[in-house]
Amino acid sequence: MLVQDLMTPEPMTVRPSTTIKDALSRLAQHGITCMPVVDGNNRLQGVVSEADLIRDVLAPDPRAQERPVSLEPVFPPRTVEEVYTRHPVAVRAHDDLARAVDVMTSTAVKSLPVIDDDGHLVGVVSRSDVVQVLARADDKIAADVDELLASLGHADWLVEVSEGIVNVSGPSGAPERSLAQVVAHTVPGVIEVRVD
Repeated sequence: MLVQDLMTPEPMTVRPSTTIKDALSRLAQHGITCMPVVDGNNRLQGVVSEADLIRDVLAPDPRAQERPVSLEPVFPPRTVEEVYTRHPVAVRAHDDLARAVDVMTSTAVKSLPVIDDDGHLVGVVSRSDVVQVLARADDKIAADVDELLASLGHADWLVEVSEGIVNVSGPSGAPERSLAQVVAHTVPGVIEVRVD
C-alpha cells in the first residue's frame, strides 16, 4: 500500500503568520494534534503541534503557590512563526506506507506531512489512519481481494482472511502466485499474504 492510498488530502494547514489563538482553535475544532505550516504557494515550511502552541503561553498562577510569587511580565508567543518546528519529517505520496509507519514509530511523530516532488503539501498521513485501516474487518478485506482477483480473470481463486492474514488458493504457477501476492498486498488492512 502506498501513502497516497491512505493519506488525508487537503489537510488543515496554517501559515507562519497565523495567530497562536487561531491555530489552537483549528486543532480543537478538527480534533487533530498538529498541522503543517505552509507558505502562500502551499510549500511545506514546517509543522506546529499542540506542544508547540501551549509551551510558554500560560503564566504561573499565584494561587497555586504556598508563598506569594512575584509575577514577572510574560511575553507569550503570538504567531505560529515563533513556535513551529522547521524542517519537518515528511513523506512523499508515492512512498510505501510501511516506510511512513517506520518513520512515525522511530521518531514518535503522530502524523507526517505528505509532499509532492516539488515540496508542495498534498496530504497528511497519521498513525490513527494506519490503525483504522489495519482494524478493517476480515470479511471486507476478503471481498476486496476477491473483487481484485476477479477483475484480473481469477474469480475461481479461493480467498480466506483471518486476523488480516490473507490465504489465497488457486493456480500453482509462479506467475499466478506472484500476481496474487501483489494484488492482495494492495488491499487496505492486509497484514500478510499466503498463496497455496
